[in-house]
Amino acid sequence: MTHSAHRLREEVAYVAYHFHWAHHDILGLPHAERRAWVREIARINTSLTRSGTGGAER
Repeated sequence: MTHSAHRLREEVAYVAYHFHWAHHDILGLPHAERRAWVREIARINTSLTRSGTGGAER
């Protein structure tokens, strides 16, 4: 698997895990939008961790 294919798989898994979106819906996003959602999820998780509420219950 190439680096970019591996990275795409990581992005899809990350968004699917956190937002429960379908595989084909995530793959249908333009790259920049998919990366923006990855950053937003990371921001949410960081905020939850800092506030002490965790993220597992989401």
